[in-house]
Amino acid sequence: MDSIELQHHVSMQRLRGKWVFLGFIAVALFFLWTEHRAHLLGALPYLLFLACPLMHLFHHGHGHHHHADAAQSAARDGQISGQTGERDAH
Repeated sequence: MDSIELQHHVSMQRLRGKWVFLGFIAVALFFLWTEHRAHLLGALPYLLFLACPLMHLFHHGHGHHHHADAAQSAARDGQISGQTGERDAH
């Protein structure tokens, strides 16, 4: 057996081992789901209630990365409108 055949044999064994492992995981997940489905689905409403405060905590910071820019532009708009108001008043 030369080195190319040996490498091919080793790679085929690794591939077969990966398929056996994936099959084992699939069977384990199937039995976990069938045995614990009632527990998991019974906890689902509580998980939804738990998700509400977590989403509130973690989603408030997203989309508001430019607070300083918005404050500066609002101040600039206020100054401009204030200046135009002063010009109109004079």
